Amino acid sequence: MTQRIHDIHPHVISDDEVAYPRAPLGGNQSDWSKEHHVTIEDMIAAMDEAGVASSALVQAASCYGYDNSYVAEAVSRYPDRFTAVGTIDVLSANAVNVMQGWIGKGITGLRLYTGGSKLTFDFSWLNDPRSFPVWEKAGELGLPICVQCRMPAFPTVVEMARRFPQTRIVIDHLARADITDGPPYANARPLFDLADQANIYLKVTPRTFDLAASGAASPETFFPMLVEAFGADRCAFGSNYPASEGSLAEIVARARQNLASLTAADRDMILGGTAEILYPRLA
Repeated sequence: MTQRIHDIHPHVISDDEVAYPRAPLGGNQSDWSKEHHVTIEDMIAAMDEAGVASSALVQAASCYGYDNSYVAEAVSRYPDRFTAVGTIDVLSANAVNVMQGWIGKGITGLRLYTGGSKLTFDFSWLNDPRSFPVWEKAGELGLPICVQCRMPAFPTVVEMARRFPQTRIVIDHLARADITDGPPYANARPLFDLADQANIYLKVTPRTFDLAASGAASPETFFPMLVEAFGADRCAFGSNYPASEGSLAEIVARARQNLASLTAADRDMILGGTAEILYPRLA
């Protein structure tokens, strides 16, 4: 039986700015969240068209900041189709209580937003001891922590992976590692070295597909090497819809095309199986 498809990186944006006011981190809302209002209902329709069974909605911090109300609303209304990945201020004194409050509203993962869109990247706080209680509690409760970062942050990510071995860490967009040099992908060696940490996972998204079609890279050489290093059960598909171009159905088709050189079992794992490991509610 073919594994069901799960999407661990779509975003929803409400049309109602009164009920769900914009409060982007850094103060400047991302262009994509202004221009592409994929509501909860729109996302359900897009998933049905694309054949996506369920999704882990990722908080649009570049639109809503730390207010996870809209993704929580989606889980409340469609618990069989959604779980949610929230964003909180992990440096605040009451961060663990805030996290548990959102867990009570259906959040089953966290995302640390270190930059991107309109926010300059700052990785310096990733290993701030004030965040340690959140990392510890996330490990106890089985909440994966997604990290939006770039390769310069990898030493810090590895430090945290070793400090909190029970906490699963998911690297968004493969940190947009440079793979344009092609095989053996020497420029991305720091990415492949992350495989040594058993609790680090990778999120394969359209950003990855873009890079795999650039320079001397190709999907046929890159993805088998990635799976050989990490195992398919530590790689998971995320659409980044609607921040990435195309309909969700087109993005899923593109994922299938990019992963075509893998075995059916590995392809199924990336498109759905790993998601069920990270977010059991999706199963």
